[in-house]
Amino acid sequence: MSTTALIVGAGSGLSASLARLFAKEGFTVALAARQIDKLKGLSDEIEAVSFTADASKPDDVNQLFHNVEHKLGAPTVVVYNPSWRVRGSLVELDPADVAKTLEITAYGGFLVAQAAAKRQLTVGEGAIFFTGASASVKGYPQSAPFAMSKFALRGLAQSIARELAPKNIHVAHFVIDGAIRSATRIEPDEQPDSLLDPDAIAQTYLNILRQPRSAWTWEVELRPWVEKF
Repeated sequence: MSTTALIVGAGSGLSASLARLFAKEGFTVALAARQIDKLKGLSDEIEAVSFTADASKPDDVNQLFHNVEHKLGAPTVVVYNPSWRVRGSLVELDPADVAKTLEITAYGGFLVAQAAAKRQLTVGEGAIFFTGASASVKGYPQSAPFAMSKFALRGLAQSIARELAPKNIHVAHFVIDGAIRSATRIEPDEQPDSLLDPDAIAQTYLNILRQPRSAWTWEVELRPWVEKF
């Protein structure tokens, strides 16, 4: 029986690299996003199944896990990747935009983790991974909402790692400290490997997933060799 990996907040960047690697390693892959039309090419490529869901809505998350479980089996590996960012000075920020940032980046992480844990506790094993950012550990000016939400996501991961690890569920948080390479973001020739390679990040997720439970990591930072920190 294959293991089902659910990637929430799937798109063309890191989540696509994760999906391809998990599929290559023999996982059955489920992809979740608010708009799944953009996932058709990736789904066809790796024979994944796409599900529509807004991770910040409790009913959507409950229905997502029900659908994945019914079609592919309960996900043993769950990756939470969504985030939303709004920039601006403190006195000019729109409270509605701030609330949206918190809902998508942090509250959705809670909803997905809760739904995943309910199922993984039943079978006695599993993994829940969260994608963080530089803002998870450092608040930048003009970026209070993103810092608030990424700090919250990190706090969630740290708390439930302590709660769930003794129950054989591996919780890990990944601080992605730097820009990720993409088709529209390529490093200059004079600075090779100055951007994070999404395939390299995905490999780290897999390495953490395969750690022996006698030496689990709850958090790892990844940054290019030239990144200041």
